[in-house]
Amino acid sequence: MDDTSILHRTGLRLILKFLTGKSIVLLCAHLNMAVSRSTRASLLVSLALVAAHPPVLCAQSGDRAGMTGEQLFKKACVACHGADGKGQPPEVRGFETEPPDFTDCHLTTPEADLDWDSIIHLGGRARSFDRIMPSFADELTDAEIGKIIGHLRTLCAERGWPRGDLNLPRAFVTEKAFPENEAVLTTTIAPSHEKSVSNEFLYEHRVGRRGQYEINVPLNFQQGDGGTWGAGVGDIAAAYKHVLFDSLASGSIVSAGGEIKFPTGSESKGLGGGVTVLEAFGTVSQMIGANGFLHVHTGFEVPSDTEKAPKEAFWRAAVGTSFLEHRFGRAWTPMVEVLGAREIVSGAASEWDVLPQMQVSLSTRQHVLVSAGVRVPLNDRADRGTSVLIYLLWDWFDGGLLSGW
Repeated sequence: MDDTSILHRTGLRLILKFLTGKSIVLLCAHLNMAVSRSTRASLLVSLALVAAHPPVLCAQSGDRAGMTGEQLFKKACVACHGADGKGQPPEVRGFETEPPDFTDCHLTTPEADLDWDSIIHLGGRARSFDRIMPSFADELTDAEIGKIIGHLRTLCAERGWPRGDLNLPRAFVTEKAFPENEAVLTTTIAPSHEKSVSNEFLYEHRVGRRGQYEINVPLNFQQGDGGTWGAGVGDIAAAYKHVLFDSLASGSIVSAGGEIKFPTGSESKGLGGGVTVLEAFGTVSQMIGANGFLHVHTGFEVPSDTEKAPKEAFWRAAVGTSFLEHRFGRAWTPMVEVLGAREIVSGAASEWDVLPQMQVSLSTRQHVLVSAGVRVPLNDRADRGTSVLIYLLWDWFDGGLLSGW
């Protein structure tokens, strides 16, 4: 033991005589951290820093081997988050920033374990939250952090909320099963055949534990036969999706829903279909290993006037995997979609497309993402051309568009 360590421990014995309650926990935690790192800071500096750091464990990791997640939480986190996980009042925790209420299922269930894991390891900065949340990487082992997260998950007492770990990366066309709180702007550029540029703004809002409604507003630019371009709003659509089954243990989630598309676009300008279209669909999302995933999406469309538009069945699948920079950093997700559709009329042939793409998270909080891909027809190429797709996704539930960077 060096002189600095002796100074810390001697000072601790003296000061503990004058401090009780939370102050003892804070002081013990900070001095233990200083000793473990063999710092050369003076006892005076250590005391000054005590007030700026929430408590960590005084016991060494070997002494905590048999502790449960609840016990670890109460040792390491109670000074700020409270024994019940609802958060201590400001006069107890000593700062104004409001800690999360872990009993609020609406707030906590959309979050994946990875987000909590990164914040406990690296502190609030890991997801661009308040830096008052410190890093516990030097005080807690990975296994202990896992136990704490497991305990936090029990604080949501309501059943029926799908876990955020099942919120797998979004593809361009293939619908995923998890209910969302997102806004997505997708641009599709078709440079050949019937040249067009279409923009779709999709707003998704979660309803209760298992539902989601969405509104899709397209703004299209279409080149006509004479070479002139027409622009305007396309056919606006509204949809509802509901989770039928979810299991984190199996990594599966299943949803079904319906959509109605209204003939709001100008048919003469090529901006709309001219008929109301009803759609029923089902979708399954499946985790594959630690970072892989599969989405399967199928359904059929029924127009109000089959003379103007035929009935159609579709089937889609997307498969991919995510790679994280430095374990908790930026996510890179390559994936590929296989898209099939067939008009429900005698003698009709199926159309097949493939759509490779790459999604990348932009913000530190991982709530703003961009994706780019190319949709290539596999058959009937004389009438269908290749198109380029780009989207910007904002998970607005996790914070403002300009926050979390």
